[in-house]
Order: sequence, then C-alpha cells, then structure tokens
Amino acid sequence: MKSASLNLSKPMISLLEKTGITVATPIQIEIIPAIREGRDILAQSETGSGKTLSFAVPIIEQTFKRDGLVALVLVPTRELCLQVSGEFMKFSHDKHLGITSVYGGVSIGNQIKKLKSTNIIVATPGRLIDLLNRGAVALDTIRYLVFDEADRMLDMGFIKDIERILKKIPQKRQTMLFSATVSPEISQLSTKYLNDPKRVHLASAVKPEYLRQTYYRTSSEQKLPLMIHLLKNERDLTLVFCNRKHVTARLAKKLSGQGVVAKCLHGDMSQSQRERVTNDFRHKKFNVLVATDVAARGLHIEDISHVYNYEIPKDVESYTHRVGRTARAGKKGEAISLVATGEEEKFFKQILFTHRGVIALKTLNDVELPVLRQQPAEINRKRPENYSSDHKRSDRYKKHSKSPPRKVHRKNGPARPHSSNQPSEQTAENQPSWKKRWQQMFKK
Repeated sequence: MKSASLNLSKPMISLLEKTGITVATPIQIEIIPAIREGRDILAQSETGSGKTLSFAVPIIEQTFKRDGLVALVLVPTRELCLQVSGEFMKFSHDKHLGITSVYGGVSIGNQIKKLKSTNIIVATPGRLIDLLNRGAVALDTIRYLVFDEADRMLDMGFIKDIERILKKIPQKRQTMLFSATVSPEISQLSTKYLNDPKRVHLASAVKPEYLRQTYYRTSSEQKLPLMIHLLKNERDLTLVFCNRKHVTARLAKKLSGQGVVAKCLHGDMSQSQRERVTNDFRHKKFNVLVATDVAARGLHIEDISHVYNYEIPKDVESYTHRVGRTARAGKKGEAISLVATGEEEKFFKQILFTHRGVIALKTLNDVELPVLRQQPAEINRKRPENYSSDHKRSDRYKKHSKSPPRKVHRKNGPARPHSSNQPSEQTAENQPSWKKRWQQMFKK
C-alpha cells in the first residue's frame, strides 16, 4: 500500500507488498486513517471489500507485545474467526504479538493457555461467554473493540451475549462496527455503543457488469437432474447453497453418486472436518462445495466462478450475501437459482422485486436432463406377510452364529431353555416327572 494518506510504517508496507497488496481498497482508504486518529467506525461494507485489513492493520500498528490484552474482535462464526485471526497473525508476525482465536468445537483448555500471553482476541460470542464465566479471561484492559459482520451476529441471536460482553469492557475504548447492511437494529446498536462514529457506506463489491444473475423455473422432481446437468458443464469452483444442514449432506452425496465430486459444509460437522473441507476446496482438490449460509460465512475464496441457490433463501439479504461470493477481484461470475416449489416462488418474488431487471429467466430449450443412476443399496429381502417374531429371533441368531442351537434332550422331561430372565410357567403337562411324583406322595 503506497498511499501516503494511510500513514503506515515502512515494515507494514513492506509486509503488505510481499503478500501482493500494493493498492488500498476504497474502504481501507476511508477507515485506516480514521482508526489511527482514534475515531469510532460504523461501516457498511460487504464481504470481499478488504474490510478485515482496514481494522487489522491499524490495530497491529498501534499494539506492542508488552501492552498485554488490548483488542477484541467479535465475529459470528468459527470460519470467520479463523480467517480474521489468520490475517492478524500474518501481518503481526514481525512484532511477535499474541493472537488467540476463541471459538467452540475445539479444546477450551488450549485456548485458556494461549489467553495468558495474548494481545488480540478474535472470538465468537458463545465461547467468549463461556471463558468469562470460568474466570479464564478479563476484558478490563481492552482498548479496541471490533464487531465484524454485526448484522449476521444479530441474525444468529447473539445480542444478549454481546451485551453481557460489553459490560466487561471499559467504556473508554475505540469501537468499530462493520455490517453488510445497516438495519434498524444495527443503527440502534451503534447509537448505544459508538461515540460520534465516522460513517462509511460503500457500494456492493460485486459489480453488475461482472456478475450475471439467472434463474430456472423447475419442479421438485427435476431440480436434482437440472443441478447435475448444469454442474457437468464448464466450471471452476462452484458453491451450492442450501437452507438446511441435512439437505447439504444429502445433496453432496447424491451429486457425488452421479459423477459430480462434491462435499458438504454445515454446522453439525466437527471443526477439524470443516477446516479440512474448506482447505481442500480452496486448493481445488474438489470443485463443488454444498453449504449452508452460516457455514459459508467467512469463506473467502476468490476463484468461485458460480454460485447456485439449490434452495431459495428466505430473505433478500441472504441472497445478496450468497451471490457476493462470486464475481470478485475483477473476475466474472454467475449466480443461478433453481425455483421449484410455491414457497420458493414466494421468496424469490421478493428477490426479483429488489433486483429488478437484473435477474434473467433461463430455459433449457428441450435439453434432455440426465437420468439418475440408481445407487447400490443394501439388499433387503422381502419378508412374507406371515413373518413372525419367531422368524426374527431365528434371523438374529443366524446373524451371530454359524450353526443352529443344539437341542438338549433329557430322559425325564423336555429340554430346559438355555437362559431366561423370566421363570417359565409350569403346567401339569410339561412339569418334570420328579415333581409329579412328589405331588402324588403329598396327596396321599
């Protein structure tokens, strides 16, 4: 970054240039000088605008190892937590600052150990509350507080956690709030916690001339064959969005079964699984990732050429976030929506109204959709209608034994059962002969 107005140190400029960052983005030009002046920030900016460096660089420049814990960055998801903390680590390497990422799904003990020598915490609200309750961290020395993707944190219900955290932080601090949209809730939050902030509003990072938005009208039965047909055409990296976690897993499995190598990313996966899938996708070990909105939050990959809405989002903001994953860094991209059910049509009408004249309807023009190959399944033998519990017991025995049970014949009576938790009812017909003789003796 060679912009003199940013007033960055020579070591920082050199480090930025080594990583290929030579020109500041519009949001960096606006925000970096304001943070260095001590101003609070309220910035409306979407993913891909360079906002992470806009707050990370000045915080790093003004922090030293001897200062102790001085900065807290709150983020909505684990993926974004790792991405933001990674940026801090990359550009603070020469200063040897302690950077700790705090999020759920991994060992809390390791995080507690790291917190003892940290300068900057990047955290999800839930895990940070857990650490505060344990007395593992104190926030009374915080000088810089950042809300990254504040709108998403509110959407995910973190407002109570955020307010509990803010009570632990000194009122005399520098607060920066970044959001893709400035809703009434965000405005209320900024009024309550920001002091005369510098307001920055930037247009979407996605330029209409680079992003092509289209949609298909289809049916529930044709949606999967249509998806496979489209994915088998030329693609670089493709991100497919679903609304529900179980749908992502099922769709990725079905696509892979039809020759389209795909993996899923959702909140029920372990942290190590999510990190492995994300890294493999980033390094193009496979090129179709099926994800939910929350899981894809913080997924910053520049080479995504196509975004698909396999399930239509229920609000316009989610649609905007999704399509903003492509057509970035001056590259062209396409966002394609598959609209099938009546409920999806209802949601998509709102999206069409907001993006009037931008989203074009596409047709297949009598293209034959692929016939789905039947996947091998476990052989289930059809049982007869009179299949009884005796048959079931026999089947269970056959499953665990190579030979049938050996019958034990006794001279004076029927075979005793091998084992029983309940005593069998003895009748006159099946009582042992010795018992009959004793009964006859007593009768006499």
